[in-house]
Amino acid sequence: MFLTNIGELTTNDGPPIHDAVVTVEEGTISYAGPAADAPMQTGELLDCEGRAVIPGFVDAHTHLVFAGDRSDEFARRMAGESYSEILAAGGGILSTVAATRAASEEELFRLTAGRARRMLVTGTTTLEIKSGYGLDTETELRLLRVARRVGEELPVTVRTTFLGAHAVPAEHRSDRDGYVELVVTEMLPAVAGLADYCDVFVEEGAFTVDEARRILARAAELGMGARVHANQLGPGGGARLAAEIGAVSADHLDYVTEEDAAAMAAAGVAAVLVPGASYTLRSPQAPGQMLANAGCTIALATDCNPGTSYFESMAPIISLGVTQMGLEVAQAIEAATLGGARSLGFDDRGKVAPGFRADLVVLDAPSAAHLPYRPGTNLVWRVVKDGAVL
Repeated sequence: MFLTNIGELTTNDGPPIHDAVVTVEEGTISYAGPAADAPMQTGELLDCEGRAVIPGFVDAHTHLVFAGDRSDEFARRMAGESYSEILAAGGGILSTVAATRAASEEELFRLTAGRARRMLVTGTTTLEIKSGYGLDTETELRLLRVARRVGEELPVTVRTTFLGAHAVPAEHRSDRDGYVELVVTEMLPAVAGLADYCDVFVEEGAFTVDEARRILARAAELGMGARVHANQLGPGGGARLAAEIGAVSADHLDYVTEEDAAAMAAAGVAAVLVPGASYTLRSPQAPGQMLANAGCTIALATDCNPGTSYFESMAPIISLGVTQMGLEVAQAIEAATLGGARSLGFDDRGKVAPGFRADLVVLDAPSAAHLPYRPGTNLVWRVVKDGAVL
């Protein structure tokens, strides 16, 4: 494949290149640079007609497998009803758990594949999918099977994460120790072959640092990497735990401190930021620029979920990263591509450079800056996955 007449090429491997060409051989980039230095044209031609080209988006934090609808809950929260009041009325995450448990595996795949397809057409070529709306062994297995199937049947690369420690289910409210024991002794061994990572929601009202440490230690024994929902609702200890155990990532981080950031950077923990959740919850945004200055790898992600961040496109997330988190445009584009790839353990995508996977997005715009500048418009003109135009 030969992509010609690229007006602006964002490579994440140096400054943007103007009047650029990208060549692809067997799904891998073989040349990316000025047209004047490009090799002879061979194979399929895609004339970009002056449009901008960027790497495919890597969405490193999603809760994509679920059933049910919480739009009424959203309206009630926007009208001033508290989350505790909604929970007391049977809403919140437990309503999603009930709907998801009741759905068949085929229904869950249909719903999840639909979301993944909408992500694809807005430029997401790689994503992480968490479980966590089952909270029992049978349903958690079902969610992870669905997540795996999405990566097998759709032209998108998927990493899977077990999030059985998302909340304590209703049937264990009076026996949270028993639920933690269930996660450690039954769920984790059962899902070990289906999950690349294990995540724990470390927060007041969810799971403690000690509980998370126990769960993640067992997951590590079973070959799963560690991710941590950390410091979303308050200072907490999630970020420090992530640094202590060398987690792959700490996610959310709305209340992260400079000391936390330094510890994460020293331990190589990626900061996965999800500004859509803070936007919807009207809560403080994570200090993106502070985390970047501390030396953390920054990733931006949708946190796509039915309760607090129902975003299926990375464009508004990039815009929030710039306007609300203090990231520069180039930092935000890199965080939505290369940063996400690094946080998911990929070293073959997120750059437009020889040897990298040909996962590319051609924008119907002259520069990548139009993504945060025009977040309400789907600017994706073409998506290229593994060298094939979708």
